[in-house]
Amino acid sequence: MPTSRVQDKLVPHLWYTTDAEEAARFYTTVFPDSHVDFVTHFPADSPSGPAGGVAVVWFTLFGQRFVAISGGPHHPFNDAVSFLVLCDSQDELDRYWDAFVGHGGTPQACGWIVDRYGVRWQVAPRRLHQMLEDPDPGRAGRVAAEMLKQVKFDLATLEAAYHSE
Repeated sequence: MPTSRVQDKLVPHLWYTTDAEEAARFYTTVFPDSHVDFVTHFPADSPSGPAGGVAVVWFTLFGQRFVAISGGPHHPFNDAVSFLVLCDSQDELDRYWDAFVGHGGTPQACGWIVDRYGVRWQVAPRRLHQMLEDPDPGRAGRVAAEMLKQVKFDLATLEAAYHSE
């Protein structure tokens, strides 16, 4: 995206070894209000790729702008940074979970998925955070214990733990 069109103050920047455009296009199929905004290509051969290869991809997810580069080998993505997707229903959670796992993602504990590009996502019910913040330590504790047993979150089971005595 030409610098003159960048208005955001804070833009998450993702460095892919390769496949930045493929990843961005996949993410825009998963989330509403999402699209690829602009793709630039290497004007000449570089350590990051051949002339004509994808250099930078500007894209928008849920209205939030991101930038990604196919920069060649550097530091791989890891658990230190992830994106939290807060879901308002089990159906919404299932839809995002299935999209990532169905596209080669690997499920992890507590709602995390490592997508096929190595980026970490946590797909979680918004309600989970409300239950964990309950001032009643018994309720919050039961939910936390149940949460730790789950890979893909099951909102009904979390709610049952919250309401049990």
